[in-house]
Amino acid sequence: MSAVPEFEFRTSSACTYNNSDPRCVEVATNVPGKVAVRNSVTGRTVEFTADEWTGFLAGAKVGEFDLSA
Repeated sequence: MSAVPEFEFRTSSACTYNNSDPRCVEVATNVPGKVAVRNSVTGRTVEFTADEWTGFLAGAKVGEFDLSA
């Protein structure tokens, strides 16, 4: 039986930690076929398939998830 690889999270260089607002999103793509997204404050993690993540990024790039004012 092989060991299950652990996610190796990385944080965007655009994210800045500070005491008044430490929130950042961290992403791990090192496990084949999976993408994990983690909240840097709570540590809660959500997992996606690689196809789901690709679809999400494509939608985000064209404004599919933009909020209307």
